Amino acid sequence: MLQSTVPPLTQTPPSVLNPYAACTQLAQTHYENFPVGRLVPKKLRHHVHAVYAFARVADDLADEGYADPRHKSPLQSAPSEAQRLHIFRQYRQAWQNAQKGLPYDPTYAWIFAPLQKTQAELNLPESLFSDLLSAFEQDIVQRRYQSFSDVLDYCRRSANPIGRLVLLIHGERSGELAQLSDHICTALQLANFWQDVSVDLGKDRIYLPLDDLPRFGVTEQDLFAGKITPNFCNLLRYQSERAWEFFHQGEPLTHRLKRPLSWEIRLTWLGGTEILRKIERQNYDTLTHRPIVKKLDFIRLAIQAFFGG
Repeated sequence: MLQSTVPPLTQTPPSVLNPYAACTQLAQTHYENFPVGRLVPKKLRHHVHAVYAFARVADDLADEGYADPRHKSPLQSAPSEAQRLHIFRQYRQAWQNAQKGLPYDPTYAWIFAPLQKTQAELNLPESLFSDLLSAFEQDIVQRRYQSFSDVLDYCRRSANPIGRLVLLIHGERSGELAQLSDHICTALQLANFWQDVSVDLGKDRIYLPLDDLPRFGVTEQDLFAGKITPNFCNLLRYQSERAWEFFHQGEPLTHRLKRPLSWEIRLTWLGGTEILRKIERQNYDTLTHRPIVKKLDFIRLAIQAFFGG
């Protein structure tokens, strides 16, 4: 049976003195983490941590512990789709009950109580949280995407809400800025997909649009076999160019915001484009080598972002 990824220390209701403490601890210690909230004003940091905890736990419930279909002896402990879906829907139902003021599983009080406080204080629309949950649940039941439009619809719900929430937390409610944020968030999600082709294959997931595979002479069998061919490299080059288009469309956002938010968004933009540059440098081979932004890269990009490069 799939176990909840909720840390043991957070099984009790949040502290009255600091209801955000557990969210902050998760944001600072989770293994898959950007320096969440460290580049925003201290008075807003706890709000960012509450949103992060909500999304991080939901994503982990949907995404952890998959057996690798490329291995002949998959992990026996890997949960079934039905088990994973059951656990996730418990989380989603608890959130829905919390939104309606109904009793919910107290296991998640450490997330929902502070997040609802943030939601009320900053007037954050519930639809953004529902979109996130719908995308995470989709990850459990959908392993292929027929068209690029299907991929973009997933990005609209899995990535774009985070950018919009960050803007809202900072008091930015312009629809035009939200659209620019959507472009950057979609680009980041696409860059992560092309970076993680081999990782996702290990979960029997393919985000490369199936419509594009035959156009470039690539088959699913080629992907699972890890065959690096000119056809695959051309396919990934094409997808990377699509991501670049979204980065370029969203780049003006970094000039439309005040610091320190503009710095954070610029650093995020630079980090995403750095992934694409690394993919290009290794000739679009992400089947045998996953490109990563290392600590020294991050320092360089942080300096570049700070000085507006």
